[in-house]
Amino acid sequence: MRKQNMNLDWATTAATLSKALPYMQRYNDATVVIKLGGHAMGSDEAMTEFARDVVLMRQVGVNPVIVHGGGPMINDMLGRLNIKSEFSNGKRVTDPATMEVVEMVLSGLVNAKIVQAISSQGGRAVGVSGKDSGFIICEQEDPALGLVGKPTKVNPRLLLDMAEKELIPVIAPLGMGMKGETFNINGDTAAGAIAAALKADRLLLLTDVSGVKNAAGEVLTDLTATQIEELTADGTIAGGMIPKTQTALDALQAGVRACVILDGRAPNACLLELFTDHGAGTIIRAG
Repeated sequence: MRKQNMNLDWATTAATLSKALPYMQRYNDATVVIKLGGHAMGSDEAMTEFARDVVLMRQVGVNPVIVHGGGPMINDMLGRLNIKSEFSNGKRVTDPATMEVVEMVLSGLVNAKIVQAISSQGGRAVGVSGKDSGFIICEQEDPALGLVGKPTKVNPRLLLDMAEKELIPVIAPLGMGMKGETFNINGDTAAGAIAAALKADRLLLLTDVSGVKNAAGEVLTDLTATQIEELTADGTIAGGMIPKTQTALDALQAGVRACVILDGRAPNACLLELFTDHGAGTIIRAG
C-alpha cells in the first residue's frame, strides 16, 4: 500500500475552493460582461489564462459575455498596409479604408484568436460582431471622426439565446448604422451598452492600471457613483480613466448592478474579483 503524502499546496487549493463556494452560489446564473483588453491580450500565456478563467466561470454557472478591443493589432495592420492614421482630439479618424482594416482585424484576427483560446480550454465560444442580427445599432459619434459609432440600440436577444445554450459570446465592437454602414465602437463603450441591455450583474473592465486612485496615488477599492462624480469634478480622476468611469456610470444608471475597473495584469483577475473577498481593482456601485 502506497502512503499518500499531503502537500501544503494541495491543502491550500482545497481550502481556496471551499471558501469560493458562497461566491459561486452568489453568481450562479448571473450575467457578467467582460471587456477584454490590455495585458490580458498581450501574450499567448495571458490569453490562455484568461480563457481558462472564463471556462471555469461558465462551468460554475456564470454567463460570461466577452467584448474585446484590438487597437494595437489594428495599428500593426494599418502599418503593414501603409495606411496612415489620423487622429482628432486623441481619437482615431476612421475613414472607409481604415474601417475595412478595423473590421478585418476585429471580426477576423482578434475575435478568432479569443474564440480559439476559449475553445482550447474546453469552452463553447462563438464569435459575433455588433452587426450580426441587428445586434448593435449606431449613430455617428462625431463627423470629425468618420465611421466611429455611438450605440443607440442594443438588442440582447442573440446573447440571451446563446446563454440558454450555455455558449460563450465573444463580441467584436462593431455596429451598423440606419443606412447599413459599418461603425467602429470604442470597446469600453460597447461593453457598457451591452451590459446595460442585459441588465448584467457585473461589468468588468480589464485595464493595465491597478484601479481608480486618490490624490495620493492609492487605489480606492470601493466607490459609489456619487464619489466618482466628485473625484472627476476635483480633477483626481483624469485622462484615460475618465472614459472608463463614465462607461461605468452610464451602465449603473441603465441597471447594471456594479462595475469593476479591474487590473488585468493580476493573475486570474476575474476569478479574484468574483470568487474571493480580495478583488483586483475598483468596484463602483450606484449611490
